[in-house]
Amino acid sequence: MTATTPQSRPWRGVLVATALPLNHDLSVDYDRFADHCAWLVENGCDGVVPNGSLGEYQVLTPEERAKVVETAVAAIGGQRVMPGVAAYGSVEARRWAEQARDAGCASVMLLPPNAYRADERSVLAHYAQVAEAGVPVVAYNNPIDTKVDLVPELLAKLHGEGYIHAVKEFSGDVRRAYRLAELAPALDLLIGADDVLLELAVAGAKGWVAGYPNALPAASVELYHAAVDGDLDTAGKLYRQLHPLLRWDSKVEFVQAIKLSMDNVGRHGGPVRPPRVPLLPEQEAAVRAATERAVAAGLA
Repeated sequence: MTATTPQSRPWRGVLVATALPLNHDLSVDYDRFADHCAWLVENGCDGVVPNGSLGEYQVLTPEERAKVVETAVAAIGGQRVMPGVAAYGSVEARRWAEQARDAGCASVMLLPPNAYRADERSVLAHYAQVAEAGVPVVAYNNPIDTKVDLVPELLAKLHGEGYIHAVKEFSGDVRRAYRLAELAPALDLLIGADDVLLELAVAGAKGWVAGYPNALPAASVELYHAAVDGDLDTAGKLYRQLHPLLRWDSKVEFVQAIKLSMDNVGRHGGPVRPPRVPLLPEQEAAVRAATERAVAAGLA
C-alpha cells in the first residue's frame, strides 16, 4: 500500500465524476473535455474523476480511455485526477491503474469485480491485485449496478489489508457511515450519490465524488462546504433547491440528465453512446424545468 498522510489525500473535497463531451458523430471531443476539467477547478471543485460510469467508460475504446486520462492530467495536473480503473478482469484493472500512475495521477477509483456476483475472497484478491500498481486506491461501492456489496465489514478488511484508502459509497444507506467509522475510522468516506449528500456530510464524509457539479459547480461546492462545516441553514436551503436535480444522479438515466443540464446552462454535454438512448420527452421536460429553476435561483 502506498503511504499517505492527512495532507496527501487527493480524494478529499469535491471531485467531479466527469461527463465526457461527445460530438454529434459520437466521437470524443477532447478539447472540450480539457476545457471542462479546467472550468470545474476554476469554479471551486478540487478535482475530477474521469472514466467512471458518468464518463461512459464502458463504451470507450482502450485508446480513447487512455487519452481521456492524459487529457485531464494535461488540463489540471495529475494530483487533481482520480480515474476510474474498473474492468472485468483484475489484471486489466491493474493495467489501467498503472496507466493512470504513469500519466501522473495521484489516486484511482476501483469497483469490485462486476462480471459476476463475486464473493468476499474474490473481492479481496481483486483489490490486492490492483493495489500492487502502487497508486492509492479508492473503492467504489455500487451494489445497485454491480450486484457486489462492499458492506462496512468487508471495507474494513480491505482497508486493514492496506488495499484501499477511501470508499465512494453509493448504496444509499446512510446508516453505513456510522458503522464504517466504528470498524475503520481511518478509512475516508466519500459521498457517492448526489441525493444523500447532506446526510453523509453530517455523518462525517471527507469528500464527494459528484455528478451534478458538471452543470452547477459553484453552487454544488457551496452546498458541500456548508454541509461538512455544519452550516445547516445554508446547506439545507441549497439542498432543497438542488435536490430535484441531484436525485437524477441515482436514476438509470443519470448520464443523459446531467449532460442535458450541462447543455441547458451553456456547457457542452452532447449526446450519449449506445446502448444509452435519449431521455423520454417527459424526462427531458422534467430535467429542463428543474435546471431552469436552478438557473433562475442564481445557482448556475
